[in-house]
Amino acid sequence: MTGPSVRQITSLANPTVKAARALHLRKERDESGLFLAEGLKIVAEAFDLGRTPKILMYGPDAADHSLLKRIAAATATAGGEVIEVHRDILEKVSRRDNPQTVVAVFEQVFTPLAALQPGAGCWVALQAVRDPGNLGTIVRTADAAGCGGVLLVGDCCDPYSVEAVRATMGSIFAVPLFKATAAEFLAWRASWPGSVVGTLLSAVTDYRAADYRRPTLILMGNEQAGLPPDLAAACDVTVKIPMRGRADSLNLSVATGIMIYAATA
Repeated sequence: MTGPSVRQITSLANPTVKAARALHLRKERDESGLFLAEGLKIVAEAFDLGRTPKILMYGPDAADHSLLKRIAAATATAGGEVIEVHRDILEKVSRRDNPQTVVAVFEQVFTPLAALQPGAGCWVALQAVRDPGNLGTIVRTADAAGCGGVLLVGDCCDPYSVEAVRATMGSIFAVPLFKATAAEFLAWRASWPGSVVGTLLSAVTDYRAADYRRPTLILMGNEQAGLPPDLAAACDVTVKIPMRGRADSLNLSVATGIMIYAATA
């Protein structure tokens, strides 16, 4: 790929390369409002949804890809940087020995909770989720099921971490994200027009027997502790997913997926 808008960078000390590498750190993501996305597939998902990168890096192997050329042109038109780099730079930026041939930097997007329009669908709220792989997988599942969005309640891990973004497989660009403290969530929940259904180990109602009145808000607790008492009390009904084998619990992303599909069946 050539053109006046394309730069070539070969130095790991280049400020743009160093800034992209730094986005592995939450502090840098929080301060800049930016995040890394890896791979042409994920970058193309963003492009299809009207999002263009602030920085688009690619290796020589991807330079002639027709889709990449379209994304590069749109990036340059929007004022972003288009940069061709060597493989060793892609390795350093992605922190992988076998990196993707395309890496991009995007702006983070969080929607204010007050702007949420419940509609008649299903929504997911996660309280203090800690594992970025779980969070990313839940965002991907919410996208697959057509959920309205994902609410992050309390001290959650970063949905824009490299690990979480990888797990979304591009759904990070399709699913609206909201953030709230527990107190903000509880105040907002009072006006929720449908049912709020949470999972709880002590619940007696089978998840298949719950009343998922639309719009349904699925409320899931932390991986280790589950829902705290104040959030459990905010549910219209709490449910359990039966454990029939020796395992006494499910992975959070698996349990959330079961709940989402129960609510959207």
